[in-house]
Amino acid sequence: MPQSLSLVVVHVIFSTKERRPFIEPETRPKLQAYLATVARNAGCESYRVGGVADHVHLAIRLSRTITIADLVETLKTSSSKWMKTQAPGLAVFSWQRGYGCFSVGPSDLDALCAYIDSQEEHHKTRTFQDEFRMFLKKYGVEYEEAYVWD
Repeated sequence: MPQSLSLVVVHVIFSTKERRPFIEPETRPKLQAYLATVARNAGCESYRVGGVADHVHLAIRLSRTITIADLVETLKTSSSKWMKTQAPGLAVFSWQRGYGCFSVGPSDLDALCAYIDSQEEHHKTRTFQDEFRMFLKKYGVEYEEAYVWD
């Protein structure tokens, strides 16, 4: 086959260190646009970026030339540096060390985008930790609770 083709959609989730509520409502749209641009610059298609004060969700079509680990490192490193320039109080901003990444079938993309769009609403009754545990269970990911959070 002379051509390499792929369609790999991933749901990426990561939080601020210690889930500190650094991402203010006025900063969120700018951060989301920044993350989408970083993903696009890495050759990926960003379908949706959203989140609340302490975490973000991304729906991304992974480029066939980048690994998930490299993409997430680029997203987190670049956006952490950017966030630190947004306000004096953000000089100590950082993301958690880990992340969650789950494969999503193309037929489930619309549901994932709707879920990301409704972050504000469902986080009125659910913490980030509860939400993340839900995804780990949904996707059958085994984990040790003591090692999930930093």
